[in-house]
Amino acid sequence: MAPLVKRNLITGGAGFLGSHLVDRLMKADEEVICLDNYFTGRKENISHWIGHPRFELIRHDVTEPIKLEVDRIWHLACPASPVHYQFNPIKTAKTSFLGTYNMLGLARRVGARILLASTSEVYGDPEIHPQSEDYRGCVNTIGPRSCYDEGKRISETLCFDYQRMHATEIRVMRIFNTYGPRMLPDDGRVVSNFIVQALRGLPLTLYGDGSQTRSFCYVDDLIEGMISFMNSDCCGPFNIGNPEEFTIRELAELILLKINPRLSLIEQPLPADDPMQRRPVIDLARRELGWNPRVSLNQGLDDTIEWFRRALDIKNP
Repeated sequence: MAPLVKRNLITGGAGFLGSHLVDRLMKADEEVICLDNYFTGRKENISHWIGHPRFELIRHDVTEPIKLEVDRIWHLACPASPVHYQFNPIKTAKTSFLGTYNMLGLARRVGARILLASTSEVYGDPEIHPQSEDYRGCVNTIGPRSCYDEGKRISETLCFDYQRMHATEIRVMRIFNTYGPRMLPDDGRVVSNFIVQALRGLPLTLYGDGSQTRSFCYVDDLIEGMISFMNSDCCGPFNIGNPEEFTIRELAELILLKINPRLSLIEQPLPADDPMQRRPVIDLARRELGWNPRVSLNQGLDDTIEWFRRALDIKNP
């Protein structure tokens, strides 16, 4: 007897992470419904699946309810870069709260398992380093980043309340900085910023002196962790990210080395509430999921730079 094909709903499925998840599930012969309002998602990210009998694309905003019959909900819909989530902070907060509320309501009605793509931003500008899942965070509730940080915190709250009240099957995943092909050139994230500036022959912009740290996870590793988590019996929250830590200046210098070492670095003031340190403790994911990131920053940057070179139609020097 052939195994039953799972019917998956991916909110934000035309976005950076969502489109890579679409690819993985489609290649696993599952059914996929991709939901996106195209605020940061792009149809070209999933255009190669349009017309496939197991793929369905719906233009929809998750702040509005929707009725579908699905087995699993991968709730990724929300702008995730400061440029985009600060463009309309009220809409960002609504997307986190109402979007998650609507998806949990759908999961409850149809008995689906739901995975929430939460974020390391729930830790804010952390007072402890590195960050494990039991750390409760240090978030400025009234700052310019709070629409996203607090939005994801209430999303997590809703998930666990639905679990307690309605026995909804939840998976809460705290995603740390992720990079790779299909990032938007104008998303304001540090990896895409540096690569695009370097490819265009511009100085690389450091905010602050570049001593702040981040941990960068390649998108293929992140999606592998996401799928392993959804398929597990654990509800989380789990950190999913690469625990290798780099200063922003080290990242800039590595990208310059790969693209054009003659370019310079310029410093600009540090944005408000920008975290100084960010590195995940992933012991839970390693133990419970058997997951560990495999792609080094050096290797992942090569693939990402090549993708941006093609996307921007910039020839090799």
